[in-house]
Amino acid sequence: MCGIAGIFHLETAKPVDPARIERMCDAIAHRGPDGQGVWTAPGAGLGHRRLSIIDVAGSPQPMASPDGRAMLVFNGEIYNYRELRAELRASGAEFRTDGDSEVILAAWQKWGPECVSRLHGMFAFAIYDLAARTLFLARDRLGVKPLFLAQLSDGSVAFGSELKALVAHPLLRREVDPLAIEDFLAWGYVPDTRSILKGVVKLPAGHSLLLECGKPMPRPLQWWDISFAERRKGKVEDLEAELLHLMREAVTSRMVADVPLGAFLSGGVDSSSVVALMAEASASPVKTCSIGFDVAALDESGYATRIAEQFGTDHRVRSVSPDDFQSADTLAAMFDEPFADASALPTWRVCQLARETVTVALSGDGADEAFAGYRRHVFQHGEDRLRAVLPAALRGPVFGSLGAIYPKADWAPRPLRAKTTLLSLAGDSATGYARAICVAPPELREALYSPDFKRLRGDYRAEALVTDLMRAAPARSGLDRAQYVDLKVWLPGDILTKVDRTSMAVGLEAREPLLDHRLIEFAATLPEAVRMRGKQGKWLLKQTMRRYLPDDILYRPKQGFVMPIEAWFRGPLAGVAHEIGGSAALARTGWFDNRRLAALAQDHVSGRANNARILWQLLMLNRSLEQLGTA
Repeated sequence: MCGIAGIFHLETAKPVDPARIERMCDAIAHRGPDGQGVWTAPGAGLGHRRLSIIDVAGSPQPMASPDGRAMLVFNGEIYNYRELRAELRASGAEFRTDGDSEVILAAWQKWGPECVSRLHGMFAFAIYDLAARTLFLARDRLGVKPLFLAQLSDGSVAFGSELKALVAHPLLRREVDPLAIEDFLAWGYVPDTRSILKGVVKLPAGHSLLLECGKPMPRPLQWWDISFAERRKGKVEDLEAELLHLMREAVTSRMVADVPLGAFLSGGVDSSSVVALMAEASASPVKTCSIGFDVAALDESGYATRIAEQFGTDHRVRSVSPDDFQSADTLAAMFDEPFADASALPTWRVCQLARETVTVALSGDGADEAFAGYRRHVFQHGEDRLRAVLPAALRGPVFGSLGAIYPKADWAPRPLRAKTTLLSLAGDSATGYARAICVAPPELREALYSPDFKRLRGDYRAEALVTDLMRAAPARSGLDRAQYVDLKVWLPGDILTKVDRTSMAVGLEAREPLLDHRLIEFAATLPEAVRMRGKQGKWLLKQTMRRYLPDDILYRPKQGFVMPIEAWFRGPLAGVAHEIGGSAALARTGWFDNRRLAALAQDHVSGRANNARILWQLLMLNRSLEQLGTA
């Protein structure tokens, strides 16, 4: 796991200043505390920061191919590198190191851009071909590792593992894209289709880009996609056996490391499954860690301790309290772009805890997206069945009218919070799901925006990203399409961004075995009846893991790994909530109605409404604008 950066001149082979590459790498030094390297040639420059995991003493980067024609910088891990090494050596390739980086170079020289389909793992890499004067950039299938790009005024393209690497380049403009603000308010993060800064883009997951000197910058090429269009047949017992085999393979392949290794353990189904399979494959106790909260209703550390005791792990626990709010500025700097997933802070804390004893930690991320584990999947499935029997001409007027007048009852028991469901049923499946996953629905955003911002935003609406993708998805049902969107938008934009930035901030490599692409491809072919039964998501996964885990772990209500910000904003952080309406950076933008912001805080602190999520969004937006120096 590392950080990469570089510059490539598209028009002519201008010299690249090594000091400029070095500054870009220095900005992401936290990603690679164990080593650094810079290489330049006419027209190109590559930089690398290394976190040593495999072949600790060897594999320095930038790395040259044996013939000196190609240079590589690479961030990530290739889990099948030993098999690829044997195959490539049999066809004449020579290797000087024991790591996976050199395998990528050899694969590129044998298969060219098609090499990416042979790589199993998480990666973002750049290969410069000195003879052809081309730069090849690639990102892994699901977007575990990030890659930012920007075309600059001198005709060059700059790239880096994080936005801060590009911000270190003096020619990068720091102008906020107003459409990214619309996206952020809707989703709580800036999706991979956009960046907070104009002119900066993210290479999409499962895409590559071949830049050629003397030619204009092309569009990225999609080299992998997930399809829900096929349905696997077979007995449940056979499906269980295949799933268990794939999970074991995914976990054991990610346990290969030349440094101490452990796991995050929340006590939920997914992390508990990973730890169970690690314990099965390990001769020594697995090192595990978890985070607790000072609000009992959100504290899962007791469940984690039970699993740790069951599998005899070396377990450590730490608690998060309102005092940790003081780290909000650190979080904003960590993510560069505004990022409001409230679980980022405890994720960072559990990464810090893990890093005290290990350098690699396995997580349970990905199973909810692949196996339909979110509560919203259950609602989507049920709503689609209702849509199928009620014509749109009836649903629109009836449910739309009811939803418009139904109160937003955050204080009520969950079954009585029907406003979102009614409004969702009024539209088609795609429109309904887009509303279901919005943090700030369109009505709230409209109320918060100033007239000036509405003019800047124009006709763009964030929901179009989800609705367009769902309608074009290779899928059979609304549930398929919802999961497709989660895998293509939510997973890389939120979940994987959160884990990458918080783990890299402390020099920890996080690995996600449940995002092994073979496991994801298998899950996408499962009949809906084994993904979801009644109101139970992840049915086949839970059924498979019953041989390892107790039912009260497998079937307890999903809790989620979030901070108790609702209670904090009414208690120790009430003053912070009130300050949001007068936040200097937000006020200077002119994007918002400050009286509306103040009312949001007052209504929340008084208990009239639960506005914790939007308040946290606004707080993180304010801090991010301050960090970027755009406000």
